[in-house]
Amino acid sequence: MTTTEATGPAAQHPADDADSFHVFDTTLRDGAQREGINLTVADKLAIARHLDDFGVGFIEGGWPGANPRDTEFFARARAEIDFKHAKLVAFGATRRAGGSAAEDPQVRALLESGAPVIALVAKSHDRHVELALRTTLDENLEMVRDTVSHLVAQGRRVFVDCEHFFDGYRANAEYAKSVVRTAHEAGADVVILCDTNGGMLPAQVTAVVATVLADTGARLGIHAQDDTGCAVANTLAAVDAGATHVQCTANGYGERVGNANLFPVVAALEIKYGRRVLPEGALAEMTRISHAIAEVVNLTPSTHQPYVGVSAFAHKAGLHASAIKVDPDLYQHIDPERVGNTMRMLVSDMAGRASIELKGKELGVDLGGDRALVSRVVERVKERELSGYTYEAADASFELLLRAEVEGRARKYFRTESWRAIVEDRPDGTHANEATVKLWAKGERIVATAEGNGPVNALDRALRVALERFYPQLAKFELVDYKVRILEGKHGTESTTRVLIATTDGTREWSTVGVAPNVIAASWQALEDAFTYGLLHAGVEPAE
Repeated sequence: MTTTEATGPAAQHPADDADSFHVFDTTLRDGAQREGINLTVADKLAIARHLDDFGVGFIEGGWPGANPRDTEFFARARAEIDFKHAKLVAFGATRRAGGSAAEDPQVRALLESGAPVIALVAKSHDRHVELALRTTLDENLEMVRDTVSHLVAQGRRVFVDCEHFFDGYRANAEYAKSVVRTAHEAGADVVILCDTNGGMLPAQVTAVVATVLADTGARLGIHAQDDTGCAVANTLAAVDAGATHVQCTANGYGERVGNANLFPVVAALEIKYGRRVLPEGALAEMTRISHAIAEVVNLTPSTHQPYVGVSAFAHKAGLHASAIKVDPDLYQHIDPERVGNTMRMLVSDMAGRASIELKGKELGVDLGGDRALVSRVVERVKERELSGYTYEAADASFELLLRAEVEGRARKYFRTESWRAIVEDRPDGTHANEATVKLWAKGERIVATAEGNGPVNALDRALRVALERFYPQLAKFELVDYKVRILEGKHGTESTTRVLIATTDGTREWSTVGVAPNVIAASWQALEDAFTYGLLHAGVEPAE
């Protein structure tokens, strides 16, 4: 597979020396400021391990001394994690106005963290100096100089984050540059230009970074917030202008709308720019690492995230599928396996023959080049979707439909005679849910009743009571997600209902769909498909 890549200026300068270009992750500090994220020390340790496995150069762990949780994290990280690739970074601020770095308790806490690298936040916007710090512009420069030089003298490597740099540069360019120059001269390895408010655009970033680089001679980095939706683009624009240090967060987590997303930044640098910033083979772990971190922070992974989202290489339109069948490059900018992802074909009423053929191949169903069969499946899908079914989110139900057309009959492990679900409201405010199913399996008629937490759960339990004697594999099946949608066309209680059910056997997960005038009937359809699909892939032969 070929793609157009390595087109940026960095393509001519691969980072063979690991220190010539920095990937700096701040998920544990800046990313943790996202609304809805509240990390325990155990969470932070788990994420740090994932980031180190991925191969980032620096992991900013938090602000020791500012809160007990971060202080404990640094102590435990030193004892419990043997970092293979990353260096741990402690974050803090320059000393207080009118004091000295050697006597500042917050600076002392940074040293006591044991972190080999310290990231200092410094004011670079003149109004922030005067209004937030309530000190003079000259004293602010002295605070930067004193703190950096003291930490360097103590054997620490120092990075300086120039907060609100781009807004400060717009207000007073000479003063903003003087902060960069002071930090550099005091011994800071890198001075990071921060778009703290996230309001910059790529062309603006490129112009400012190039000018500051030429005027100060400092090694520059970039920290971009995503308030304009340009954080990744702004980060790469800074690299184009000469920045050699990028600060990002996993999955773009961060305050307000977030930060520059680590994964598309790294993928662009490695694939598009040809710059090696990760250990050999680490890029192929990117999708796994992204999803693993999402699990730790207890947020659902974004399905449409570039490179690592489950929909990043999903194709729905029939025209796209026809082209992809000839050459995947025609509608994909990279081979998804390079970042640990996979191409997916979505089956819907937009599907054409190529979509069905590719999906059949993906599912392991041999269509044998039978054009009439494929056309019949296309029409069947369009007919079903018109009545409310959706197969792009229910691969298992589609596979059963596809196999039924290929084999000339539907796979049946049981035959339904009837079912019913009863919901009882009692005077004391309690509820009872009971279901009865009448089935035929392996030539035997079975009647089973069960109670459950709701009518659908009662039906699920009744099915198991009826069938586990014949199919012990059902004991491993567990319903893990249940979604209901009222479809358009009618109003209120007359509306058609679609139910999507996700089931797992502990190893794999599959989704099925049911559509009916009421939610219980739709749920029954989805449950039937879920049990049938699970037994099929457990290697059980159909009994009916």
